[in-house]
Amino acid sequence: MRRRQILDLAAVSAAVATLHSLTGCAPDDGAPEQTPGTPEGEGSSMQHIAMLVYPRFTALDLIGPQTAFSILENVQVHLVWKTLDPLTTDSGITLHPTATFETCPEALEVLFVPGGLDGTIAVMKDGEVLDFLAARAEAATYVTSVCTGSLVLGAAGLLRGYRATTHWGLREVLPLFEAERVDARYVEDRNRITGGGVTSGIDFGLRVAAKMRGEAAAQTAQLVMEYDPDPPFQAGSPDTAPAAVVEGLRGRMAPWVDEARLAVEQARARW
Repeated sequence: MRRRQILDLAAVSAAVATLHSLTGCAPDDGAPEQTPGTPEGEGSSMQHIAMLVYPRFTALDLIGPQTAFSILENVQVHLVWKTLDPLTTDSGITLHPTATFETCPEALEVLFVPGGLDGTIAVMKDGEVLDFLAARAEAATYVTSVCTGSLVLGAAGLLRGYRATTHWGLREVLPLFEAERVDARYVEDRNRITGGGVTSGIDFGLRVAAKMRGEAAAQTAQLVMEYDPDPPFQAGSPDTAPAAVVEGLRGRMAPWVDEARLAVEQARARW
Protein backbone atom coordinates (compact mmCIF):
# COMPACT_ATOMS: atom_id res chain seq x y z
CA MET A 1 0.00 0.00 0.00
CA ARG A 2 1.39 3.40 -0.97
CA ARG A 3 2.12 6.05 1.66
CA ARG A 4 -0.57 8.35 0.20
CA GLN A 5 -3.17 5.60 0.53
CA ILE A 6 -2.13 4.96 4.13
CA LEU A 7 -2.52 8.66 4.95
CA ASP A 8 -5.92 8.78 3.29
CA LEU A 9 -7.13 5.77 5.25
CA ALA A 10 -5.76 7.25 8.45
CA ALA A 11 -7.64 10.48 7.79
CA VAL A 12 -10.94 8.65 7.29
CA SER A 13 -10.31 6.56 10.42
CA ALA A 14 -9.62 9.72 12.38
CA ALA A 15 -12.92 11.19 11.18
CA VAL A 16 -14.84 8.13 12.35
CA ALA A 17 -13.06 8.16 15.72
CA THR A 18 -13.85 11.84 16.19
CA LEU A 19 -17.53 11.34 15.43
CA HIS A 20 -17.59 8.52 17.99
CA SER A 21 -15.99 10.79 20.56
CA LEU A 22 -18.85 13.29 20.20
CA THR A 23 -21.24 10.75 21.64
CA GLY A 24 -18.81 9.52 24.28
CA CYS A 25 -18.37 6.15 22.54
CA ALA A 26 -14.73 6.39 21.49
CA PRO A 27 -12.40 4.03 23.39
CA ASP A 28 -9.54 5.58 25.33
CA ASP A 29 -6.43 4.10 23.73
CA GLY A 30 -4.07 5.92 26.06
CA ALA A 31 -2.27 7.66 23.20
CA PRO A 32 -0.50 10.88 24.21
CA GLU A 33 -2.07 14.11 22.99
CA GLN A 34 -0.20 15.95 20.24
CA THR A 35 1.19 19.34 21.18
CA PRO A 36 1.61 22.45 19.02
CA GLY A 37 4.63 22.21 16.75
CA THR A 38 4.84 18.41 16.77
CA PRO A 39 5.92 17.18 13.30
CA GLU A 40 3.10 15.40 11.51
CA GLY A 41 2.82 13.98 8.02
CA GLU A 42 5.02 15.75 5.49
CA GLY A 43 6.78 18.22 7.74
CA SER A 44 3.71 20.20 8.82
CA SER A 45 2.69 20.94 12.42
CA MET A 46 -0.48 20.19 14.30
CA GLN A 47 -3.07 22.93 13.97
CA HIS A 48 -5.67 23.49 16.67
CA ILE A 49 -9.35 24.26 16.14
CA ALA A 50 -11.45 25.35 19.11
CA MET A 51 -15.19 24.79 18.67
CA LEU A 52 -17.29 26.30 21.44
CA VAL A 53 -20.04 24.04 22.77
CA TYR A 54 -22.68 25.09 25.27
CA PRO A 55 -26.03 23.92 26.65
CA ARG A 56 -28.81 23.86 24.03
CA PHE A 57 -26.72 24.78 20.99
CA THR A 58 -27.74 23.30 17.62
CA ALA A 59 -25.79 20.10 16.98
CA LEU A 60 -25.76 20.31 13.18
CA ASP A 61 -24.20 23.78 13.31
CA LEU A 62 -21.12 22.08 14.73
CA ILE A 63 -21.23 18.57 13.25
CA GLY A 64 -21.13 19.73 9.61
CA PRO A 65 -17.89 21.73 9.82
CA GLN A 66 -16.41 19.43 12.46
CA THR A 67 -16.72 16.51 10.07
CA ALA A 68 -14.95 18.45 7.33
CA PHE A 69 -12.17 19.52 9.72
CA SER A 70 -11.70 16.00 11.11
CA ILE A 71 -10.88 14.63 7.65
CA LEU A 72 -7.92 17.00 7.30
CA GLU A 73 -4.47 15.84 8.33
CA ASN A 74 -2.56 17.35 11.25
CA VAL A 75 -5.63 18.97 12.82
CA GLN A 76 -6.82 18.61 16.40
CA VAL A 77 -10.37 19.71 17.16
CA HIS A 78 -11.19 20.80 20.70
CA LEU A 79 -14.82 20.96 21.87
CA VAL A 80 -14.56 23.71 24.46
CA TRP A 81 -16.76 24.64 27.40
CA LYS A 82 -16.37 25.81 30.99
CA THR A 83 -16.23 22.23 32.30
CA LEU A 84 -15.90 18.72 30.88
CA ASP A 85 -19.41 17.78 32.04
CA PRO A 86 -21.72 16.38 29.32
CA LEU A 87 -23.88 18.91 27.47
CA THR A 88 -27.27 18.41 25.85
CA THR A 89 -28.00 20.15 22.55
CA ASP A 90 -31.33 21.70 21.59
CA SER A 91 -32.28 18.51 19.72
CA GLY A 92 -31.56 16.25 22.70
CA ILE A 93 -28.14 14.89 21.67
CA THR A 94 -25.60 14.70 24.49
CA LEU A 95 -21.89 15.24 23.88
CA HIS A 96 -18.75 15.62 25.94
CA PRO A 97 -16.50 18.68 25.82
CA THR A 98 -12.83 17.80 25.38
CA ALA A 99 -11.27 21.00 26.74
CA THR A 100 -12.12 23.80 29.14
CA PHE A 101 -11.52 27.52 28.76
CA GLU A 102 -8.34 27.05 30.81
CA THR A 103 -6.95 24.06 28.88
CA CYS A 104 -7.87 25.22 25.37
CA PRO A 105 -4.72 26.06 23.37
CA GLU A 106 -4.04 29.77 23.04
CA ALA A 107 -2.69 29.64 19.47
CA LEU A 108 -5.60 28.58 17.28
CA GLU A 109 -5.99 28.12 13.56
CA VAL A 110 -9.77 28.38 13.88
CA LEU A 111 -12.02 29.70 16.64
CA PHE A 112 -15.61 28.62 15.99
CA VAL A 113 -19.02 29.28 17.54
CA PRO A 114 -22.22 27.36 16.66
CA GLY A 115 -25.71 28.78 17.05
CA GLY A 116 -28.99 27.78 18.63
CA LEU A 117 -32.05 29.45 20.14
CA ASP A 118 -32.34 29.80 23.92
CA GLY A 119 -28.79 28.51 24.32
CA THR A 120 -27.44 31.28 22.13
CA ILE A 121 -29.28 33.98 24.08
CA ALA A 122 -27.78 32.61 27.31
CA VAL A 123 -24.17 32.73 26.12
CA MET A 124 -24.68 36.19 24.60
CA LYS A 125 -25.27 37.31 28.19
CA ASP A 126 -22.45 35.23 29.70
CA GLY A 127 -19.42 37.40 30.41
CA GLU A 128 -17.11 34.42 30.97
CA VAL A 129 -17.89 33.05 27.52
CA LEU A 130 -17.52 36.43 25.82
CA ASP A 131 -14.20 37.10 27.56
CA PHE A 132 -12.89 33.70 26.48
CA LEU A 133 -13.84 34.34 22.85
CA ALA A 134 -12.35 37.83 22.83
CA ALA A 135 -9.07 36.55 24.29
CA ARG A 136 -8.67 33.56 21.95
CA ALA A 137 -9.69 35.63 18.90
CA GLU A 138 -6.57 37.75 19.34
CA ALA A 139 -4.30 34.83 18.37
CA ALA A 140 -6.66 32.91 16.05
CA THR A 141 -5.96 32.77 12.34
CA TYR A 142 -9.70 32.58 11.60
CA VAL A 143 -12.59 33.71 13.82
CA THR A 144 -15.73 31.96 12.65
CA SER A 145 -19.32 30.96 13.29
CA VAL A 146 -22.36 29.23 11.83
CA CYS A 147 -25.98 30.33 12.17
CA THR A 148 -26.67 32.45 15.25
CA GLY A 149 -23.15 31.77 16.47
CA SER A 150 -22.36 35.08 14.75
CA LEU A 151 -24.55 36.80 17.34
CA VAL A 152 -22.28 35.40 20.03
CA LEU A 153 -19.22 36.71 18.17
CA GLY A 154 -21.01 40.03 17.85
CA ALA A 155 -21.77 40.09 21.57
CA ALA A 156 -18.04 39.63 22.22
CA GLY A 157 -17.36 42.68 20.06
CA LEU A 158 -15.70 40.58 17.35
CA LEU A 159 -17.81 41.66 14.34
CA ARG A 160 -17.53 45.44 14.60
CA GLY A 161 -16.59 46.74 11.16
CA TYR A 162 -16.87 43.32 9.51
CA ARG A 163 -19.22 41.95 6.86
CA ALA A 164 -21.13 38.98 8.27
CA THR A 165 -24.13 36.72 7.92
CA THR A 166 -26.27 34.53 10.17
CA HIS A 167 -29.56 32.62 10.03
CA TRP A 168 -31.91 34.48 7.65
CA GLY A 169 -34.41 35.13 10.45
CA LEU A 170 -31.84 37.06 12.54
CA ARG A 171 -29.84 38.98 9.94
CA GLU A 172 -31.60 42.21 10.88
CA VAL A 173 -29.82 42.03 14.25
CA LEU A 174 -26.29 42.14 12.80
CA PRO A 175 -26.11 45.94 12.30
CA LEU A 176 -26.73 46.35 16.04
CA PHE A 177 -23.27 44.82 16.51
CA GLU A 178 -21.81 47.41 14.10
CA ALA A 179 -21.46 44.65 11.52
CA GLU A 180 -22.46 44.90 7.86
CA ARG A 181 -25.28 42.49 7.09
CA VAL A 182 -24.79 40.21 4.07
CA ASP A 183 -27.46 37.81 2.80
CA ALA A 184 -25.30 34.87 1.78
CA ARG A 185 -24.59 31.21 2.52
CA TYR A 186 -21.25 32.19 4.05
CA VAL A 187 -19.26 35.43 4.16
CA GLU A 188 -15.52 36.06 4.35
CA ASP A 189 -14.13 39.39 5.52
CA ARG A 190 -10.43 39.33 6.33
CA ASN A 191 -10.08 36.65 9.01
CA ARG A 192 -13.78 36.54 9.90
CA ILE A 193 -15.81 33.77 8.23
CA THR A 194 -19.48 33.48 9.16
CA GLY A 195 -22.00 30.94 7.92
CA GLY A 196 -25.75 31.21 7.48
CA GLY A 197 -28.30 28.91 9.09
CA VAL A 198 -27.55 25.35 10.23
CA THR A 199 -26.85 23.37 7.02
CA SER A 200 -24.65 26.14 5.65
CA GLY A 201 -22.13 24.81 8.17
CA ILE A 202 -21.11 22.17 5.63
CA ASP A 203 -20.44 24.78 2.93
CA PHE A 204 -18.68 26.92 5.52
CA GLY A 205 -16.59 24.00 6.78
CA LEU A 206 -15.42 23.08 3.30
CA ARG A 207 -14.47 26.69 2.59
CA VAL A 208 -12.42 26.90 5.79
CA ALA A 209 -10.83 23.54 4.96
CA ALA A 210 -9.81 24.93 1.57
CA LYS A 211 -8.19 27.95 3.20
CA MET A 212 -6.30 25.69 5.59
CA ARG A 213 -5.19 22.96 3.18
CA GLY A 214 -6.09 23.99 -0.36
CA GLU A 215 -8.98 23.14 -2.66
CA ALA A 216 -7.92 19.55 -3.35
CA ALA A 217 -8.03 18.69 0.35
CA ALA A 218 -11.45 20.35 0.73
CA GLN A 219 -12.75 18.54 -2.36
CA THR A 220 -11.52 15.26 -0.91
CA ALA A 221 -13.38 15.99 2.31
CA GLN A 222 -16.51 16.82 0.32
CA LEU A 223 -16.25 13.52 -1.54
CA VAL A 224 -15.67 11.55 1.67
CA MET A 225 -18.82 13.19 3.07
CA GLU A 226 -20.67 12.59 -0.24
CA TYR A 227 -21.95 16.14 0.02
CA ASP A 228 -24.01 16.41 -3.17
CA PRO A 229 -27.27 18.01 -1.98
CA ASP A 230 -30.51 17.35 -3.84
CA PRO A 231 -33.29 18.34 -1.40
CA PRO A 232 -36.84 17.09 -1.92
CA PHE A 233 -38.20 20.65 -1.58
CA GLN A 234 -36.97 24.09 -2.62
CA ALA A 235 -37.92 25.59 0.74
CA GLY A 236 -34.54 26.15 2.36
CA SER A 237 -34.53 29.91 1.84
CA PRO A 238 -37.15 32.62 2.35
CA ASP A 239 -36.60 33.44 -1.32
CA THR A 240 -37.76 30.01 -2.48
CA ALA A 241 -40.08 28.71 0.27
CA PRO A 242 -43.86 29.26 -0.03
CA ALA A 243 -44.86 32.66 1.36
CA ALA A 244 -47.23 31.12 3.90
CA VAL A 245 -44.43 28.94 5.27
CA VAL A 246 -42.06 31.91 5.53
CA GLU A 247 -44.57 34.15 7.29
CA GLY A 248 -45.63 31.38 9.66
CA LEU A 249 -42.04 30.80 10.74
CA ARG A 250 -41.33 34.52 11.07
CA GLY A 251 -44.25 34.80 13.47
CA ARG A 252 -43.00 31.91 15.59
CA MET A 253 -39.49 33.37 15.68
CA ALA A 254 -40.54 36.94 16.52
CA PRO A 255 -40.37 36.60 20.33
CA TRP A 256 -36.90 35.09 20.06
CA VAL A 257 -35.73 37.91 17.77
CA ASP A 258 -36.92 40.40 20.38
CA GLU A 259 -34.94 38.52 23.04
CA ALA A 260 -31.86 38.62 20.85
CA ARG A 261 -32.18 42.39 20.48
CA LEU A 262 -32.29 42.79 24.26
CA ALA A 263 -29.23 40.56 24.61
CA VAL A 264 -27.41 42.77 22.09
CA GLU A 265 -28.08 45.84 24.20
CA GLN A 266 -26.65 44.13 27.26
CA ALA A 267 -23.59 42.94 25.34
CA ARG A 268 -22.84 46.38 23.89
CA ALA A 269 -22.68 47.79 27.41
CA ARG A 270 -19.56 45.62 28.00
CA TRP A 271 -17.59 47.02 25.07
